[in-house]
Amino acid sequence: MIMKFRKAFSLGNFILEFVQSIVLALSVFVLLYLFVAQPNQVKGSSMVPNFTDAEYLLTDKLTYQFSEPKRGDVVVFKAPPSEPCSENECEYIKRVIGVPGDRVMVENGQVYLNDELLNQSFLPSDYVTDPGQFCQEGEEVMVPEGRYLVFGDNRSHSRDGREFGPISKDLIVGRAFFKYWPFSAVGLIPTIRF
Repeated sequence: MIMKFRKAFSLGNFILEFVQSIVLALSVFVLLYLFVAQPNQVKGSSMVPNFTDAEYLLTDKLTYQFSEPKRGDVVVFKAPPSEPCSENECEYIKRVIGVPGDRVMVENGQVYLNDELLNQSFLPSDYVTDPGQFCQEGEEVMVPEGRYLVFGDNRSHSRDGREFGPISKDLIVGRAFFKYWPFSAVGLIPTIRF
């Protein structure tokens, strides 16, 4: 009788410890997802050749709580209110071109940042930057305080800040920092500064 009671007690302890471990693991996952990093999937071709459709990456949600986005950062952000998909809370992935106070101009297929031709060695040399509704041909625009001008890397196939203008920091979810799928693309996302 005593042996059966010990076996039942041991099995009960095992089940209790197992459930506690699962709850703890799920709690840690939820905290990490809410405050530290979240997975995102690239949809479309707006960031080709540096990011392709259906790639998965991790977005760092913590860095911008303590610092500001920098030129060259690849950011994930909620669609601006002017965008048609904002009602569905869709997210975009683009590269920060201008930070508050920067002057940006699109002219003859090139980008000028603070009166200097932007070195875009992270793009193929034949990529052309077309103007848009916000960044019109040959007209310099200034990035307002608390806002960031973002462009897709695939300039001919990206709806970005050239059309909808600078985005506010509160729309930015975080900085893309790691690709984890497909396996051939696994690795840290290179830091680019200009």
